[in-house]
Amino acid sequence: MTDILNHIDQGVMTLTFNRVDKKNSITSAMYAALADALEQAEQDAAVRVVVFQGHETIFSAGNDIADFLNNPPAGQDSPVFRFLRNIAAFSKPVIAAVAGPAVGIGTTLLFHCDLVYAGDNAAFSMPFVNLGLCPEAASSLLVPQMMGYHRAAEALLMGEPFMAEAAQEVGLVNRVVPPLELNSYAQAQARKLAAKPITSLMTTKRLMKQSQAAQIKAQMAEEGASFGRMLQEPAAKEAFGAFMEKRKPDFSKL
Repeated sequence: MTDILNHIDQGVMTLTFNRVDKKNSITSAMYAALADALEQAEQDAAVRVVVFQGHETIFSAGNDIADFLNNPPAGQDSPVFRFLRNIAAFSKPVIAAVAGPAVGIGTTLLFHCDLVYAGDNAAFSMPFVNLGLCPEAASSLLVPQMMGYHRAAEALLMGEPFMAEAAQEVGLVNRVVPPLELNSYAQAQARKLAAKPITSLMTTKRLMKQSQAAQIKAQMAEEGASFGRMLQEPAAKEAFGAFMEKRKPDFSKL
């Protein structure tokens, strides 16, 4: 079974997280597939819009912890950082359809999408601090910009889930729909975009994003360096060890 499904139809490339039995947690190989797909979509004139989607019960639980420990990011050319750079710089419209939990990068990738639709069962969380780590995907820049500092601090420092209505209130989500209708709704929106002139779409997106493109790139690089360093420190080792051992982590001496 392919963990990332890649389907192109009517100008829309749909990338589906297809690992429901593992809560659509993302492995290094899946990041590589996503990065490759975005590179393909960037170059393929037949692709005008990209859609990310999961299952009606789960978008993504974020990193697959066991795979992450066995294949930690080895510098800026690792699959996860290549995927993040590709989605941040992607020139065509990107839509996400999010039902169920969206954890870690399952949430932060959404800040690089142009339209986000959510099921009313969606739950977003960025628990990096709880894992002894720091934010990624330039979320330390983009979350405060979108949410305002205090709500961003609650989301990033506490790491607790916030639901679809709250995400819509702060502007992360465009519309909330029933989970069983979500993917078809996102596809319909994607087809509307795909019918529009691609030069107009790409130019409008570039104009909206260009003022902070360099800042996002720099923030992503700084986060990546900090993330890699913190991954080797005692707090992260305790957090990941506790996760694998199914116990509560003890940070009292860290």
